[in-house]
Amino acid sequence: MPIVPEAAPRVERSRARPVASWREHHGWSAAASLRRLMSRPVGTLLTVAVMALALALPLTFYLLLGNVQKLGDVLGQNQTVSVFLQPSQSGPAVELLATKLRERADIATVTVKTPQQGMDELAKMQGFSGALHTLDNNPLPYAIEVLPKQGLDADAVGRLVSELRETQGVDLVQDSGTWRQRLDALLGVGNRAVLVLAVLLALAVLLVVGNTVRVDIASRSEEIGVLMLVGASRAFVRRPYLYAGIWYGLFSGVLAAGVAVLVEMALAEPVTRLSHVYDGKLQVGALPLWVLGAVPPVAALLGWLGARLVSAWQLRKAA
Repeated sequence: MPIVPEAAPRVERSRARPVASWREHHGWSAAASLRRLMSRPVGTLLTVAVMALALALPLTFYLLLGNVQKLGDVLGQNQTVSVFLQPSQSGPAVELLATKLRERADIATVTVKTPQQGMDELAKMQGFSGALHTLDNNPLPYAIEVLPKQGLDADAVGRLVSELRETQGVDLVQDSGTWRQRLDALLGVGNRAVLVLAVLLALAVLLVVGNTVRVDIASRSEEIGVLMLVGASRAFVRRPYLYAGIWYGLFSGVLAAGVAVLVEMALAEPVTRLSHVYDGKLQVGALPLWVLGAVPPVAALLGWLGARLVSAWQLRKAA
């Protein structure tokens, strides 16, 4: 009977040894790869800097596009639709039309401008005051300035403008929101370009890590050959190189996030000056914290993947 309690721990220890050995080798591989990177600081710094710049470029473009979008939103708050009525329209008819427009759910404000108000605005403009004195009568018609409700998309504003053009008594409709539709189209192209750029630069990160690991494996080919001759598995041999790829990616991700923050700080002052022009409505748009926090782990994953692909190929070739 005393043999039974002694035998069970032996079995548990025999099963636990591979797991403990696996954990120990992972810890040793992570520490050894980090020490190896620190032993050549210049080369490591150059590799990390190249990868960080590749990762920081799409972040910077994403930040710039976000701020252009905010600028468009601020300018879009003041976009108005100018409705010029036919000269035959009288004051009561214009007020009746303005009342009907104010009842619409897609219109925020409606402002009526009389011909005299239009003439006064022209008189304030340089070069018009002398010419206006030669006129026998006021040729300007009534005008209605319509401000669409905030939050309307370009299609809704376009439908509103079409309906205003078809309204009885309307002579001309000028929509100042056409530029916003063009800006939205350009932003759509920019977002797609940022996505393509991010994919291409992610591939560049893979190539940088892969080439660095390839050179490292090639410089230690004799050592690797000895390890494989004594029975070391490919997973055992390539593990330090995988951790090297992770360290490269992690360090470059942290540096890329820092570069993005520096770009935000560089944009803060000119954006603040621009904000004063628009009554403080424009604020610099920073990258979300979750985006900055996701850069290092994603970069570490890219580094691991690049090291994994190249080390597997190199070890198969060396076998």
